[in-house]
Amino acid sequence: MSLKVNVAGRTYPLTVNEGEEQRVLKAAEEINKAIKMLQDSYAVKDMQDLLAMSSLQLATRQGNAPTASPSSAPADYSTIESELDALSKELDSLD
Repeated sequence: MSLKVNVAGRTYPLTVNEGEEQRVLKAAEEINKAIKMLQDSYAVKDMQDLLAMSSLQLATRQGNAPTASPSSAPADYSTIESELDALSKELDSLD
């Protein structure tokens, strides 16, 4: 399923599996909230810095979540990692 997600003021087209749409939109919303909070709290203007700080903050929060049962499959972050890599490369090209 095709989906357009807005992260840090940019729109990214994604292809997600059926049923993942709400999860991806929620993740983008959380990222944007974290960026806004950091912008309001600190004098950081560089979007790449804000994205890095938000990623660290959200990953740390995720690490504090209750652990899944041993029988459940490990989370697959490959799609998120590839999207973050593409985002990072795009931001690097702006410099």
